[in-house]
Amino acid sequence: MEFRPMRRIRQELPKEECEKILRNATAGVLSVLGDGGYPYGVPMSFVYAEGKLYFHSAVEGHKLDAIAKEDKCSFTIIDQDEIHPDEYTSYFRSVIAFGRIHRLESMEELIQGLRLLGEKYNPGDHAGLQHEIDKSVAIPGGSSHTRVAVLCMEIDHLSGKEAIELVRAHK
Repeated sequence: MEFRPMRRIRQELPKEECEKILRNATAGVLSVLGDGGYPYGVPMSFVYAEGKLYFHSAVEGHKLDAIAKEDKCSFTIIDQDEIHPDEYTSYFRSVIAFGRIHRLESMEELIQGLRLLGEKYNPGDHAGLQHEIDKSVAIPGGSSHTRVAVLCMEIDHLSGKEAIELVRAHK
């Protein structure tokens, strides 16, 4: 698929800046095609690693049902939104990723995703992270069962934009 070019090209953020925002942000909005064809946007914590986005999730619910029907999604981050009432504007910076999302199926992938998320939100606490993983990935009666899912979004297109006032400030 061909993605539209940004209309206000002077305000487009370079890919490196978009990726920096993805590495540093702590939350964004994941949008999928929900019930009845309505968009379903849900705030999510995430980690950006290896050019992909990883999300912690429950093992069932609206989001997973939607993903099972249609794997196309978008993820939006507002990095800055500084209101300037006297100018009737805001000085914003945002990033949007378009791609396809799936649930990690293998135990190895699931645990790796949980480790990536844990290292982002509580870096250096290896023992605490292992305890949380052990609680979430139980094997009752010898059969594999998890209390958590990890979703992986493969990015097809990434773009970012900032207010023209910020562009002018960089010059």
